[in-house]
Amino acid sequence: MEFTVKSGSPAKQRTACVVVGVFEPRRLSGPAAELDQASGGFLTALLRRGDLEGKKGQTLLVYGVPNTLCDRVLLVGCGRERDFDERAFREAVATAARTLDEKGAMEAVCFLTELPLKGRDTAWKVQQAVQAVEHALYRFDRLKSEPERPRRPLRRLVLAVPSRRELAAGEEAVRVGRAVAEGVRLTRDLGNLPANVCTPSHLAEEAHALRERHPERVQVEVLDREDMERLGMGALLAVARGTSEPPRLIVVEYRGAEAERRPIALVGKGVTFDSGGISIKPAQAMDEMKFDMCGAASVLGTLEACAQLALPLNVVGVIPATENLPSGTATKPGDIVRSLSGRTIEILNTDAEGRLILCDAITYAERRFQPEAVVDIATLTGACVIALGRHAHGLLSNHPPLANELLAAGRMSGDRAWELPLWEEYDEQLKSNFADMANIGGREAGAITAACFLARFARKLRWAHLDIAGTAWLTGERKGATGRPVPLLAQFLIERARRAADDVRPGARREKA
Repeated sequence: MEFTVKSGSPAKQRTACVVVGVFEPRRLSGPAAELDQASGGFLTALLRRGDLEGKKGQTLLVYGVPNTLCDRVLLVGCGRERDFDERAFREAVATAARTLDEKGAMEAVCFLTELPLKGRDTAWKVQQAVQAVEHALYRFDRLKSEPERPRRPLRRLVLAVPSRRELAAGEEAVRVGRAVAEGVRLTRDLGNLPANVCTPSHLAEEAHALRERHPERVQVEVLDREDMERLGMGALLAVARGTSEPPRLIVVEYRGAEAERRPIALVGKGVTFDSGGISIKPAQAMDEMKFDMCGAASVLGTLEACAQLALPLNVVGVIPATENLPSGTATKPGDIVRSLSGRTIEILNTDAEGRLILCDAITYAERRFQPEAVVDIATLTGACVIALGRHAHGLLSNHPPLANELLAAGRMSGDRAWELPLWEEYDEQLKSNFADMANIGGREAGAITAACFLARFARKLRWAHLDIAGTAWLTGERKGATGRPVPLLAQFLIERARRAADDVRPGARREKA
């Protein structure tokens, strides 16, 4: 998809289609009113006949609008103007994109980016529009014998800005939006692959492909079972005991700043299929356990966005990857293993495996990279789905400023998180009579006790945990990976990069003083 920005009157656009918004009830937006005035009230007459009310999700494709240069006009319902918010904006853009794609308009000029949105500037709207369009038009059909594709798909979209002064900011917003959208697409593709294709070795291959796309900034190292045994990663290897598929610890370094600058570490859970092990899951919906590697996929997607944007940061992705299957060699409930940190863990439930592979990965990241901050991302607990549904990521952290950064990035990107408490009272549920800790804390507060487990391995770190069990994929008719939380993580790193640029700007230290 090609995106550009442009300023000008909607009536003077020589294009296959002009897209404008209509609020409920039958209230023309600014650009729509301009078209209406140029056409002598043509659009008003249509609305009076009841062809479009302006409700969310409604569209009306109009041909032959007088005194305009476009072939047709697409009217998009935006709901009530007083209720028009960030979510409604994204929905309107997505609705427009799907309609254009279905109707064969291969190119269009979209004026939805000129709709008023409190607290958001044109650059924000342009970036979000790019991401919303790419998300709406995403298809995963690479494994179908005869993919269904539109005969004349949308290929080029021009996003309108109110004045020429905003063209530069709009072009930069397109660049950022495309990079984030590419990261989301990579994450969705990996999540949607079946487990017989997307194995730990396949994730390693994807990491190498990332390096090949960005050889000047990305380095990759992959540790195998023997390497992990030599290091003493007993927790990660305990999960891998039940499968013949070899485990991998994938380390991806993005180098965008001076070598001595400490990196931000992203640790992503990469269980490419989770049967639960000996504590086996119910058969219903077990196919969805191919999505249990979406934390790992989001790390690769975020690093793709970083590399495309050439962010002036150092970021390292650490991905522990394995399957979790039952077999004669699988770890059994009650087994005790020694983690890389040296602490012992009583495995009371083999289906609480994500925290086992993550704890060793967090320790590895700390020892090797001494990171500035660590964020782990994992489809960790069904309890988080019960608590927050499929709308917000669960966020827990031992460092309030880091938590606030992530929450703010979620609000800015529309990829929101909600903070849960990380109190010592919950930590007591992890006591074991036979080891330093148990890997589960009972049914109560399951998302929190899982984070408490990980927090024990991050006490010397500025650390945050994102539980994406409810947000990484959708079920039902829309089943598939969402690409979240790549938008949140990308925004978090973009803001970090801006602050880093401010710190090195001439006179910055003097201004702060």
